[in-house]
Amino acid sequence: MTEEGAPPEGDLGVDGDALVSPYADIDDREVESSLRPRRLADFVGQVRVREQLELVLESARRRGRPPDHVLLSGPPGLGKTSLALIIAAELGAAIRVTSGPAIERAGDLAAMLSSLADRDVLFIDEIHRIARPAEELLYVAMEDFRVDVVVGKGHGATAIPLEVAPFTLVGATTRSGLLTGPLRDRFGFVAHMDFYSQPELEQVLRRSAELLGVRMQADGGREIAGRSRGTPRIANRLLRRVRDFAEVRADGVVTRDVARAALAVYDVDQLGLDRLDRSVLDALIRRFGGGPVGVSTIAVAVGEEVQTVEEVAEPFLVRAGLLARTPRGRVATSAAWEHLGLPAPAGLGAAPYGGVSRSVPGRLAEQSLFDPEQSDSRKQ
Repeated sequence: MTEEGAPPEGDLGVDGDALVSPYADIDDREVESSLRPRRLADFVGQVRVREQLELVLESARRRGRPPDHVLLSGPPGLGKTSLALIIAAELGAAIRVTSGPAIERAGDLAAMLSSLADRDVLFIDEIHRIARPAEELLYVAMEDFRVDVVVGKGHGATAIPLEVAPFTLVGATTRSGLLTGPLRDRFGFVAHMDFYSQPELEQVLRRSAELLGVRMQADGGREIAGRSRGTPRIANRLLRRVRDFAEVRADGVVTRDVARAALAVYDVDQLGLDRLDRSVLDALIRRFGGGPVGVSTIAVAVGEEVQTVEEVAEPFLVRAGLLARTPRGRVATSAAWEHLGLPAPAGLGAAPYGGVSRSVPGRLAEQSLFDPEQSDSRKQ
């Protein structure tokens, strides 16, 4: 069983310098299992997705049939796994959980499908990484509830059709653009999950604090939410670290001042930037004059792998309006210069992908036009 938001390749999970990484580590998975909502009504945020999904599930219940297959897409840490578990709970069905990378052969998938009972839910996380032979077998299973098992080799090979019980497939992906067209078209309901607003994150934190037994004041939750990058997983992780600080160095109550002091210890600033983020901005501005400069050059300057810079640091920096991807390379925006306390060069325009709110320091402005799922194909 794998959890939503596992690093795509290599180890991009949480370490001492990645407290605000959207990917889950082992500790996150253990805690998240106790914090997950059990019903759709308890799920915070994603109002439009919840409303649409409620209609799909209720309609299926009234017809007495499995609902259409469901595809959930969006950045890691927003609750795709939680929604998959909720779908099974709302249907009163059992759920089988696996991941795309774990299905290496068509036979692995055939064995899993043949073991499903009537109206069970099969959840495949990171479905865009499923092996091609298994994906082709999945086409027939999704449409006709049948799998063709090939027996023998060469000219003597024969395909034996095996019926499978009607089931609902729930797929989750952080990169919907990597899904093949035939696979995407077989999902009857496709939902894209967006980053959370400040009030929604505060609601998530209040619920988590209650379940974890953390005493938290409203201003403390507001401070944590403002540094959580619009991601519930990050909010819950920061809450646990602030709780530790409050219990050891304060009176155990999470207030605004306690949250600020705790996050300063963990190197998470008012925008939610951590050491790696600030290192990227510092190298881009102080060493290369704000760019444009290639991502491989930045990676060498900060002592990290190119993939780490591209997939861990850059998405949020672009969404926050601190960095721009251009055909010539990465460029620091005026907001980045301002954040480092440096005067921006004359004539440097504002952030081209949205920006940082000037009226509420530390809070992101309106939703960025940049899609963090899409990786720049150019290796500048």
